[in-house]
Amino acid sequence: MAHILAYTSPARGHLFPLTPILEELHRHGHRISLRTLSSQVELAQAHGFDSDPIDSRIEAMDHDDYRARSARSALQRSVRIFCERAQYDAPDLQRAIAETNPDAVIVDVNCWGAVAAAEAWGGPWATFCPYPLALSSRDVPPFGPGLSPAHGVFGKLRDRALRPVFTGTFEKIMVPPLNEIRANIGLSPLRGADDLFSRPPLVIYLTAEPFEYPRSDWPQNIVMVGPCSWDPPAEIPEWLEKIDRPIVLVTTSSEFQDDGRLVETALNALADENVHIIATLPSQNPADFRSSTNATLLPFLPHGLVLDRAVCAITHGGMGATQKALAHRVPVCAVPFGRDQLEVARRVEVANAGTRLSAKRLNPDRLRAKVLEAIACVDGARRVADGFKSAGGAKAAANAIEERLLS
Repeated sequence: MAHILAYTSPARGHLFPLTPILEELHRHGHRISLRTLSSQVELAQAHGFDSDPIDSRIEAMDHDDYRARSARSALQRSVRIFCERAQYDAPDLQRAIAETNPDAVIVDVNCWGAVAAAEAWGGPWATFCPYPLALSSRDVPPFGPGLSPAHGVFGKLRDRALRPVFTGTFEKIMVPPLNEIRANIGLSPLRGADDLFSRPPLVIYLTAEPFEYPRSDWPQNIVMVGPCSWDPPAEIPEWLEKIDRPIVLVTTSSEFQDDGRLVETALNALADENVHIIATLPSQNPADFRSSTNATLLPFLPHGLVLDRAVCAITHGGMGATQKALAHRVPVCAVPFGRDQLEVARRVEVANAGTRLSAKRLNPDRLRAKVLEAIACVDGARRVADGFKSAGGAKAAANAIEERLLS
């Protein structure tokens, strides 16, 4: 059996979907070493993984893209934080490889330095991607603004005209610092953003059709396995069992994004509706928000406990929260604030698995209308859930790792 080293960024939304894959590999008899955020090390050890925290300096760097006044500025801020983290996650993974002597390495695609370090290592390696791939294709619109898929000749012309605008801007900001990281550890430069996803021998992509747009030109190294949704073990709280109204879950980002107004707006929008709101605020203090008789605000609660009884999930457009709801066949009202969330929200709408509302247009009346519309999208949510299940989940991911990296 093999020894596998996994490395994640400092976000539970990236660790949690990887966890069932590592569990499956562990059940197959493989030894698992894990480097992840410090707060989750004990939990990982309880799963039988040899786990240690990533460099504390990485966790100390918070995203500040929510302060940006434009999409371009937000992208620049995100690139900057990934590059700053990379100066520590590259040597951090190199140390972990030296300490553990693994047979294969699996790296979070957001850890740019660690991805480069895995490639430079020379052994079998893979990345995993828990958000929409920024990979160009003749069949999908350019990544970033959340455009709807093109139809007909004029739609294709639209994509062809806009791709240099969006992809070119993305590459000009992202590729130079990435290549500087690569040069520092002796790797050849990337020609463009697509190279980030073509270099790994295997990319475990944590989604599936019909949530992801169908493409006729998927690279052979990309394997879609579905979201691999996972929650830490937990008992159903007594207060949750006592709620007798339909439940609406509200999620906010696990890495601070200043999206708390989504919770405030939901409280106002649904104050007179026959629902109970459960909102999770992992990067904010629930005590900073007003209380309501039909709402429960928490820093964290395993979403699976809530989704088993929910009629709708109002999400910030985060891939993890959105796909977890859909995997439970719960329709989504997605309100994207930035990052990859515009793409996620558009996919919700295109799959007819819920609704989309721009954060710029967020107010109680609009949100209420979009939630009521989303609740009716049960059939679309069911189709997405069936697609996720068919993709194979953690078992399909483990099989791909064994067949492509360990055989």
